[in-house]
Formats: sequence, C-alpha cells, structure tokens
Amino acid sequence: MQPSASFCRTQQAFHDARASSALLENVRMVANAAALAWAHEADIADQREARRKHLRQTVEGRAVADQFEDEDSLIFSENPDRGRPAD
Repeated sequence: MQPSASFCRTQQAFHDARASSALLENVRMVANAAALAWAHEADIADQREARRKHLRQTVEGRAVADQFEDEDSLIFSENPDRGRPAD
C-alpha cells in the first residue's frame, strides 16, 4: 500500500515539530532527516495521484468518445441498415 500525499505531509509536520522541540542535537538531526524524507515521499505521492487522475480522465474521455463514434458511424454510414436490429 502506498501512502497518500496528505498522510506524508502529516508525518512531515510531526517530524518538523519534533525537531523544533528537541533538546538534543542528534534528535533534531534525525527528525529533520525524517521530515525531509516524508516531504520527498509526499512529492512522489502527489505525482502518483496526478497520474492516476489523468489516467482516469483519459479512460473516461475515451469511453465517451467511443460512444459518440459508434453513434456517428451508424448515422453517417453508407449502409444505414447496418447495426440496426432486424424487424
């Protein structure tokens, strides 16, 4: 399962807060590194979600275009009886 961008940003904010409130330098360094890693993961998740959205829109657009193409091909066919049910 891949984390969502909002989850990654929540984790980033948590680690940023931990880094800002840490008393020890090594804890700050680790928390800052974790926040940076979550920020990078959030960017990747944003790209992944954008690709999924674009793919979904493309597939839906093709389905609509195919529907109109099928209807148009029957309307403008040289053989208008083709594709119609027999009486």
